[in-house]
Amino acid sequence: MTTPTIVLVGHGMVGQRFLEALADRGVTERARIVVLCEEPRPAYDRVQLTSYFSGKTPDDLSMVEAGFMEKHGIELYVGDPAESVDREARTVTARSGRVVAYDTLVLATGSYPFVPPVPGKDARGCFVYRTIEDLLAIEEYAKTATTGAVVGGGLLGLEAAGALKGLGLDTHVVEFAPRLMPVQVDEGGGAALLRTIERMGLTVHTGTGTQEVVTADGAVTGMRLSDGSELATDMVVFSAGVRPRDQLARDCGLTVGERGGIAVDELCRTSDPAVFAIGECALASDGRVYGLVAPGYEMAQTVAATIAEEAGNGFTGADMSTKLKLLGVDVASFGDAHGTAEGCLDVVYSDSRSGVYKKLVISGDGVLLGGVLVGDAEQYGLLRPLTGTVPPVSPEQLVLPAGAGAPVALGPSALPDDAVICSCHNVTKHAIGQCSSLPEVKKCTKAGTGCGSCVKTIEKLLPAATDKGLCGCFSYTRSELYEIARTLRLTSFAALLDSHGRDTAKGGEGCEVCKPTVGSILASLNNGYILDGEQASLQDTNDHFLANMQRNGSYSVVPRIPGGEITPDKLIVIGEVARDFGLYTKITGGQRIDLFGARVDQLPSIWTRLVDAGFESGHAYGKALRTVKSCVGQTWCRYGVQDSVRMAIQLELRYRGLRAPHKLKSAVSGCARECAEAQSKDFGIIATANGWNLYVGGNGGATPRHADLLAQDLSDAELVRLIDRFLMFYIRTADRLERTSTWLERLEGGLDHLKDVVVHDSLGLCGELEALMAAHVADYRDEWAETLDDPERLRRFVSFVNAPGAPDPSVRFVPERDQIKPDLTILTIGNLEGATSR
Repeated sequence: MTTPTIVLVGHGMVGQRFLEALADRGVTERARIVVLCEEPRPAYDRVQLTSYFSGKTPDDLSMVEAGFMEKHGIELYVGDPAESVDREARTVTARSGRVVAYDTLVLATGSYPFVPPVPGKDARGCFVYRTIEDLLAIEEYAKTATTGAVVGGGLLGLEAAGALKGLGLDTHVVEFAPRLMPVQVDEGGGAALLRTIERMGLTVHTGTGTQEVVTADGAVTGMRLSDGSELATDMVVFSAGVRPRDQLARDCGLTVGERGGIAVDELCRTSDPAVFAIGECALASDGRVYGLVAPGYEMAQTVAATIAEEAGNGFTGADMSTKLKLLGVDVASFGDAHGTAEGCLDVVYSDSRSGVYKKLVISGDGVLLGGVLVGDAEQYGLLRPLTGTVPPVSPEQLVLPAGAGAPVALGPSALPDDAVICSCHNVTKHAIGQCSSLPEVKKCTKAGTGCGSCVKTIEKLLPAATDKGLCGCFSYTRSELYEIARTLRLTSFAALLDSHGRDTAKGGEGCEVCKPTVGSILASLNNGYILDGEQASLQDTNDHFLANMQRNGSYSVVPRIPGGEITPDKLIVIGEVARDFGLYTKITGGQRIDLFGARVDQLPSIWTRLVDAGFESGHAYGKALRTVKSCVGQTWCRYGVQDSVRMAIQLELRYRGLRAPHKLKSAVSGCARECAEAQSKDFGIIATANGWNLYVGGNGGATPRHADLLAQDLSDAELVRLIDRFLMFYIRTADRLERTSTWLERLEGGLDHLKDVVVHDSLGLCGELEALMAAHVADYRDEWAETLDDPERLRRFVSFVNAPGAPDPSVRFVPERDQIKPDLTILTIGNLEGATSR
């Protein structure tokens, strides 16, 4: 008997899931598997595509485990797509000329971006948002652009808009429908989403389409919209939907739908019994083309089961529920979100101030039919599985926020055993209940490995005895390790690991999770210079050299400028240092000056010049206090009611060098006009006529959170005392890499409990917290100066240990706007080939 050959055309997320399903059933052991992939890399997580702009690399996004293809004998050809199919001869011809005979052919060609047929659509500066290569091209072009426009206000369009905003462009979104995300949310949800997005600085144009892309010399200069208005932009990203990639099927005579898509039956078999189609290219038997990954995974499982001759249900349709975080905003829809069922009723909660909108669609007899959640999708994991049932509590209690009339806490335990918790992999509550930890759930069921929206619900379903340890080396949490080190006065990682590590870790060296975490704990407990002895081996790359590593292996130097106040002489010194060392200079949003492009061997020389001029480390490299920003306050501003600059300087000098679970940012505003943006900081202060108001738990960035008022009208002494307590309580109880905003939301009892502890001293800890802060203030030493004073410490600052005087030749720059920028040409080529950067 000859070995049958299965040819897979396309290697995206659905294609890879199909290969895994074949491997799970042992098909790879008895068949030859050949994969023809158009892109230059194996399957990657397209759902998380935008995370590339948050620092993830193409390798991070890969969905193929190392050695998977080799282990299962799968032949993968990247960059070599199928160009034709001969169904009579049962062969596929690839672009390279390779001809592969098949017994079974599976088409997983996905979809392609729809670009409206408008004049100028092919001009230089026009892009689509679909692949990693698209993102690389957008990133490169954005370096010379100032304004970007995204055509399409759907899921991918808003992600593209967020990417352009993150690249520093003034960003516009043009959506033909009267609201954003018209498929997923209703009018109320769209309005809430619009308000939140506009507050982020994006400009949204709804109810209008693109009539023309205006060009000059072949490049984009603007857009003409269907309402007659014109928009100046030098970059356009089309994200106006997708179409099934069915041309290969059309060319070989397979049946396709009138509006596109390869027609398949319930087994995902096409009009040719030897050919299957799965994912976004397939027109399912219910007449729909499914554009989500979960239905594609179901199709992949169906075809794998059919090939393996397993009995099972075919694909007859799928749940189209979605939960996403777009521009930091939670958006979810499930079931009959638009209320199309006859006689249905709506239960709506709307808070335009906070950008929260929730709507449940209920049938006349109380059955939950669907819903829309914008701004707060915490209950999505519970509501989606309840769809089609009568909830055990009234619908109002399912949408009202805590403390606003929702007396019953309904958790995942209320769900029936057959409720589907993970829709990506169709995993039920019962299946999850057979596991004891989240890693076990992911390994055994794959739940939580798709879009990730079900992870919080899964965690709530797991036994209380689930291991909460920091890592495989410690069974204790970060806060527990802090208490152990503080109480027993342990001063080394080795001592902590040997006395309180897991039995399998004792005598070991620790891991990449616990080493920097314990290093931070020991530094918080005033354990001296962080690069002495064993401490040096605990630090990550930035702390290891007391500077921030940048993209090309160079470092940035950030001197502390308390409160943003600086003398002309000190400004001159910074300018001279930047000039003499050829550094890129940037004024940051936190009122500091960044100097980029220093080689590691240059750092001590740069620090010497700065320290001699009175500067010290700004700790931009550490999980520590970064800045205390300020307005000019009452000294200069006619609206100011307190001296905000003086207070900002006092606080920054008090808390400088304070090591914490995560970075800390602060600001002091001299009046209620809030020019220093204090309410977006970990701790922020706003002046009043009677003193100071203290806000805590704020956060900017990708997941902004407004800080909460902890106390008001405080004197200087009262303010400092409360901040001391707040910071030390946070350091004592937070998890690793947990910002104050997340910590406060997780803290049992929330703000009320925090007030009880740090204001009213309900736990009797305040004296201890104040003493810990006093010890920090008394023991503070500038790390740059400490390094420069010790020749032994200076020995680490070399590019090559075996050639101390040699500079790193890979650190190179090119000119840009009268300064420099990293030369990433080699890095980009290396990354495209799957190589490491250095």
